[in-house]
Amino acid sequence: MDTEAKHTERDLPPDAERRPERRSRFALSWRTTGLLGLAWAVGMLLVSHFVIQPFRIPSGSMEPTLQVGDRVVVNKLAYRFGAVPARGDVVVFDGTGSFLRTVPEENPVTGLLHGAAAALGLAEPADTDFVKRVVGVGGDRVTCCDEEGRIKVNGVPVDEGYLHPGDAPSEVRFDIVVPDGTLWVMGDHRGQSRDSRDHLGAPGGGMVPVDMVIGRADWIGWPARRWSGVDATDAFGAVPDAPAPGGGHG
Repeated sequence: MDTEAKHTERDLPPDAERRPERRSRFALSWRTTGLLGLAWAVGMLLVSHFVIQPFRIPSGSMEPTLQVGDRVVVNKLAYRFGAVPARGDVVVFDGTGSFLRTVPEENPVTGLLHGAAAALGLAEPADTDFVKRVVGVGGDRVTCCDEEGRIKVNGVPVDEGYLHPGDAPSEVRFDIVVPDGTLWVMGDHRGQSRDSRDHLGAPGGGMVPVDMVIGRADWIGWPARRWSGVDATDAFGAVPDAPAPGGGHG
């Protein structure tokens, strides 16, 4: 009997006693992976909050420059150290108080989760966020339109080569002076864009405060076939600086 018992014991796999230890190491590996994943997500959220942020284009208002579904990389440092948005820049901004009078109500938990997903470029941007092109900066006089249908800035017609083919620069006529510290913004697909023109009669007159700008759209990161920078434009190269206060607008 003893001999048989010993023989049975000898037949056990040589690593039988180490299997629980292997399972422990396997479980530790999963914990490590989870912690690394959490650290990565936290790091990405910090980067997206302070440095760059993916932004999913939800509509065709900026076609052909930006297309529906593009993920653009928003440079949040572009205006952090004294620089200000310039004519021709494509900017992402919070439209609360300018394009939207109030913030839409939502469940706090749902809003937090959606905000985190949007910050990583995995969900639609917040309903309060917009992407448009800067056409006028503080002090500029922007008018529509001259005899050829072009928008004028400080009396100079602008040839907007970035416009959607077939679009007129504007079907809405206007003559405005942009207050200091604000921007006049328009979409490149003028026939499909709700922009500063649509808020002329609202408080603020359609102007976007500079301090509500989230950043400048500098790159298209996704889809892969669209990888490129968001090209700068020289359309405003001939536009002079705005007249000094009290100097009048000719």
